[in-house]
Amino acid sequence: MNVQVLSKHQIWAILCTILLIVLAAAGCSQGESAANPAPSAVEVVEVQQKDVPIYGEWIGTLDGLVNADIKAQVSGYLLKQAYTEGSLVRKGQLLFEIDPRPFQASLDQARGQLAQATGGLAQAKAQLVQSEAQLAAAEANQHKAQLDEDRYIPLARQQAITQQDLDNATQSNLAAKAQVQAAKAGVETAKAQTQAANAAVVAATAAVATAQLNLDFTRLTSPIDGIAGTAQQQVGALVSPASGAVTTVSTVDPIKANFTVSEQEYLDFNRRFPTQAKREAETGRLPLEMILADGTSYPQTGKFFFADRQVSQTTGAIRIAGLFPNPGNILRPGQYGRIRTSTRTHEGALLVPQRAVTELQGSYQVAVVDGENKISIRTVKVGERTGRMWIIDEGLKPGERVVAEGVQKVGPGITVKPMPFADGAAGQAKGR
Repeated sequence: MNVQVLSKHQIWAILCTILLIVLAAAGCSQGESAANPAPSAVEVVEVQQKDVPIYGEWIGTLDGLVNADIKAQVSGYLLKQAYTEGSLVRKGQLLFEIDPRPFQASLDQARGQLAQATGGLAQAKAQLVQSEAQLAAAEANQHKAQLDEDRYIPLARQQAITQQDLDNATQSNLAAKAQVQAAKAGVETAKAQTQAANAAVVAATAAVATAQLNLDFTRLTSPIDGIAGTAQQQVGALVSPASGAVTTVSTVDPIKANFTVSEQEYLDFNRRFPTQAKREAETGRLPLEMILADGTSYPQTGKFFFADRQVSQTTGAIRIAGLFPNPGNILRPGQYGRIRTSTRTHEGALLVPQRAVTELQGSYQVAVVDGENKISIRTVKVGERTGRMWIIDEGLKPGERVVAEGVQKVGPGITVKPMPFADGAAGQAKGR
């Protein structure tokens, strides 16, 4: 048998040929994998259809239901502060006291003048009684003189008495009549003096009442139950009616929340409820919710209180007030919160997660997965947002599947591997 020995060059040629065959086989395998990539896994959710309450939300400012400014009604120095700032005070509770001594002296003086006027009235009444008695006596004397004159006239005609006797009787009667007129004038004078004395008593009584009122004004009391604010004046300060409030007391249970709605929202509400009875019924049943500054929801629901009389010409909004229970006085005037309530119900709304919708140059698109798990990009018309969901007005049908997670990995015509949206149940549960 003949054995042919291969040279080194022949061996290297054989090895290179084998290496090229291996590399070509590997390249073909990689090409086939690139031409047929594995479908991308995406999370999809079905388009839901249901009635959805539409919520309105506005920025609200809390204020006391009643804010009573405590001001001085008389001038004087503050002697003491009788309350703790920020504490609950009751109606009639003393807050500040002004030095009462000048007002007590004025009251004592007014009472003395009243006593003097009362004495003058008693004296005038006694003088009136005396004048009336003198009038009665004068009238009695005149009556007797008249009788004498009437009796003497026929006797004088019969010459039973002298003419001198008749003349004397006539003169006596005339004198008695003059005394009656004088007594009547005395009575009228006494009546006038009595009226003047009575007016003096009335004036003195009013002066006493004014002095007593001014003395009472030295005690600054709370006109309402509420929370008393910071003292704006300190003990020893001179206060007067021209001074500002020394403090403010606010009723905070319930507490008032003021917020503004746009004129369009106001008109839409009145259009849907055109009569006063319907509007009152609707506002009466609407619960108001409040989200506090730390993002937590206030546990108590509020109710509609009133709408302002006018729309602001500068903002085009109308002021609305709601009332919230405030047990424990936790909420205070000046706080901010977001006020929200369901303004209407969108019947048969189509819902998708907000993250399934992408915005591109003012238009909105969703990635729809068909029955063959292929992607089509569809332009949609969106409506209101409700929680973490978005209402789709046009472009989708109930039951269609849209990509909610992995939108950035898909394109038109691409085949995907759909998986349930992990956050779909939670998102729909919170879709308020």
